[in-house]
Amino acid sequence: MALTDELKQHLHDGAFIPAHPLAITQDKQLDEEAQRRLTRYYIEAGVGGVAVGVHTTQFEIRDPQFNLYETVLKLAMEEIEKAKIDRPFLKIAGACGKTEQAIEEANTAKNLGYDMVLLSNGGLNEYSENELIERTMSVSDIIPVFGFYLQPAVGGRVFSYDFWEQFAAIDNVFGIKMAPFDRYLTLDVIRAVNASPRRDEIALYTGNDDNIVTDLFTEYEAEVNGQKASKQIVGGLLGHWSVWTHKAVELFEQIKEARANEQIDKKWFFIAQQVTDANAAFFDSKHDFKGSIAGINEVLRRQGLMKGNWCLMDHEVLSDGQLEEIDRVYAAYPELNDDSFVKEFLEKESAVPRLS
Repeated sequence: MALTDELKQHLHDGAFIPAHPLAITQDKQLDEEAQRRLTRYYIEAGVGGVAVGVHTTQFEIRDPQFNLYETVLKLAMEEIEKAKIDRPFLKIAGACGKTEQAIEEANTAKNLGYDMVLLSNGGLNEYSENELIERTMSVSDIIPVFGFYLQPAVGGRVFSYDFWEQFAAIDNVFGIKMAPFDRYLTLDVIRAVNASPRRDEIALYTGNDDNIVTDLFTEYEAEVNGQKASKQIVGGLLGHWSVWTHKAVELFEQIKEARANEQIDKKWFFIAQQVTDANAAFFDSKHDFKGSIAGINEVLRRQGLMKGNWCLMDHEVLSDGQLEEIDRVYAAYPELNDDSFVKEFLEKESAVPRLS
């Protein structure tokens, strides 16, 4: 399976891709109505794609007791198809686990019509770097791959520069989400891709929720084979973008315009810190991100997009003081939320009869 030329261009132009959350009821059953509504919200907010079945969707959807992986991928796809979107739109499915599981999930995604998989290496510490490269190649034989550098605090691991050199050489890899939350490790990926013969084939995306705006202005330049070569972080694939999404899309488009004009206003330094501060509250950085899923769900609950901040696992709850932190950033940065947009969206939704 190959990525179309239109989607390759879209990927390299820089797309805004939120990581899709999971809506459930208090008794841990899928809330299908809310799940579908979330997908429609992202489409209405103007996103350039969605990533489903990823960390924000909760990895436990794969557990036999829930068995929701294929279901949530299918629901999102159905809503995307119903919307008849008239702009390029990337459909990305999360894939994880040992090689056999990753291959199975890649086939599921392909059969449902997804364009790429975001391939996580989380929880595979027993695999050598070479074994992970082989795993990636096996998945890439099925569907185009979006690489993922996951931060160690939530199950990722540190990779060598050589690993990213080998990773960039895989023919069906077209994007890498850099989310180690570490400038040194992020730079390793950029350097490796910039030095690769496939440099122009791979788009770099931020997943560094602690550095979103700055990343989107980051371009790396070095001499490669006697000539100057550069790579820009062009877009983002972020859990943070699953909330306050419409406003974030607006900011992203403004950033792209500023990059194109090569005029970086000083205001972006202030906005960058505001976005990071809001993310600290949503993602619960004070407690090593333990409340990250519940924090995202809490914002969506406040806006009326979810009925509660419930998660599949009992330990996935808001941390002590996290609610107050969300209150604080809501009050501190009212210009960053999209409450008014969501209110109008929900009013339109309530006026449209839906078949369940």
